[in-house]
Amino acid sequence: MPEQGRMLLLASLANKSHVAVIDPASGGGRIVRRVRVGAAPWGVGVDQGRGVGYAATAEGLAVIDLAELRRTRLVRYRNRTDRVERGEYRPGGLGLAVAPAGDRVYVATTSGDGGFHLEVYDAESGRIVADVPVGLRPFDVLVAPDGEWAATVDHDSFTVTVLYASTLETRQHRVAPFGSEGGLASWEKAHYGAVDTDGTILLPYQGRLVARLDPGSGEYTTVKSRADSHAHGTALAGSRLLTVGTGAFGNATGRPNLSILDLDSGGERVVPLARPHETVAVWIDGSGAEHAAIAGGNTRNEGWDGVTLVDLETHELRTIDVPGYPQAITAYRALA
Repeated sequence: MPEQGRMLLLASLANKSHVAVIDPASGGGRIVRRVRVGAAPWGVGVDQGRGVGYAATAEGLAVIDLAELRRTRLVRYRNRTDRVERGEYRPGGLGLAVAPAGDRVYVATTSGDGGFHLEVYDAESGRIVADVPVGLRPFDVLVAPDGEWAATVDHDSFTVTVLYASTLETRQHRVAPFGSEGGLASWEKAHYGAVDTDGTILLPYQGRLVARLDPGSGEYTTVKSRADSHAHGTALAGSRLLTVGTGAFGNATGRPNLSILDLDSGGERVVPLARPHETVAVWIDGSGAEHAAIAGGNTRNEGWDGVTLVDLETHELRTIDVPGYPQAITAYRALA
């Protein structure tokens, strides 16, 4: 097992029924363990304090003991489906986020009948205690730094739905900086987002701009990007926003890349990638150097079975083979 405190990666294997625990620092990178969680996992998250991981599978919310690396529970969604499928349009769990206190897990779900919900799992009782309707195809779930709200990035409805934790009331904001022409067929929509330290939501669009959304008022401003690549996963490394570009779709004309956009200065480094990827997390090695860990399992089946690591200072790349099509990825510290 990896030594305590070493940073590991947890990735959902979308074409399998497992998550992979990956140690990038061991022998150039290796899989520590595959944990069976349930069919076609999508979003993943970690409660570092409790030593618990979560995966949104097609069958239910999987709860993972990160010390023993085993699934301890599979919690059925309120919005259940009678079929298990794989792929971008499958029913089941989609995006997932863990509240900062670890007391709640928010998981977006669909039963496959055209409705989408955000379900609220209570970690103390081990039950799903609430669910609310949200917009269409919530790829990602975000949570406020203080836990006041959770939000879904509703890909196909050009919206962000904000759920207030104390009241379970919702507020929906339309965010369409390029307009909504084309509707469901439009490419100019957000897939994923990140939450800044001030509580604003950052949403990348097409490698051409990033919208900064106030989750209370629904107002947003924009920051320019020159990545020119259809934006998927995004994460923050300090003041730097990391965004995965998947290639030329809609008004984006470039190739797959990683944008490293400094939100303070506006400076941007665009790192070419050989293949499309899906999501990104910040992995820190033993020397303290930060790396973008990018999962290769693109939702449009144009990705690959692996993870690419990009050093955020030198921009050097290396890859780790991860069979099973890793789709969502997050980082956490190894436990004793």
